[in-house]
Amino acid sequence: MENTAVKANEPLASVKEEPLSIVVAFDFPTKQAPTISITHAKQAMAQGKFVWIDIDMARPEEARALLAELALCTPEIVEDALMRDPATQLARYDDYIHLVLSGCRLNGSSFELERVDACFGAGFLLTMSRGRPNFLKAMQRNYHADFIRFATSPSFLLFEMWDYLIDNYLEVHKAFDERLEQVQRALTGDVDEGIFHEASELGSDLLHLRKVVLPARAVLTELSSRKSPFVSEATQPFLANMVGTVERVLQDVLVDRDILSDSLNNYMSMVAHRTNKVMGKLTVVSVIFLPLTFLCGVYGMNFDVMPELKNEWGYYGFWVVAVSLAITLLLFMRRMKLL
Repeated sequence: MENTAVKANEPLASVKEEPLSIVVAFDFPTKQAPTISITHAKQAMAQGKFVWIDIDMARPEEARALLAELALCTPEIVEDALMRDPATQLARYDDYIHLVLSGCRLNGSSFELERVDACFGAGFLLTMSRGRPNFLKAMQRNYHADFIRFATSPSFLLFEMWDYLIDNYLEVHKAFDERLEQVQRALTGDVDEGIFHEASELGSDLLHLRKVVLPARAVLTELSSRKSPFVSEATQPFLANMVGTVERVLQDVLVDRDILSDSLNNYMSMVAHRTNKVMGKLTVVSVIFLPLTFLCGVYGMNFDVMPELKNEWGYYGFWVVAVSLAITLLLFMRRMKLL
């Protein structure tokens, strides 16, 4: 019989890994953008082509060696790309500008930040990221059509990068809008206590998104308004238009936070109103039974001399007084609209 057991040293099916580098050489006059080997990147730049080099930092040692060989940016930038947290910022160097962009990846109901370091020089765009963020993947899939139709200078890549990054922000904000609607619906009718935890998380996520978008607006404003040898003046008006979109995202986030706060306040107001109605009913009952309790207390005392106790009609007289008091108080409270 054939032995089907897997041997200990037999290799398992290989998992397809992302390539360490993707290199595209842009020729703007001829509208050609072939993918080339990383070893031909310097040669393509020497021939006057603009080269986009994308490095996956998921394998740090290999990425460090490759970037050291390319020598397109300082080692400090490489270490920052590997070690630092995502935080959108801009730094200017003699031969390039260094951008740090913070994309968002939806993870269930919340989101995680994805860092992309981009060095934009006269003949190259170097992007470094760990695992290739969503907005960068979208750009890599779709840039070619815009390159054929619209691109006249390398700055078009800068525009494309920001365009897909802002789309990423809009997608995350749309997901938060849907969560906000769910919270609002859950705060009507029978309310599960877990909704308050969800509302708290949503408020924190909205604040987190605002903290991500705010520095993006500042960096985009600087790119669109300050002259640079690496950003063409023809591209700057389009970047300026994007600033307005980022502003709308920020305003929408603030509006969502206000709506969330108002929804919670409205729910608490409804709870307080229901509580007040219950307390009003209890007050009515207390007002009616308070004098009756007083009468019971008086005639429950153990004094030997209490004339009413010897009276033949004392018991019936007590009930006449008690019922008369109750009816009088009910009529009074109805007239005063307390019932």
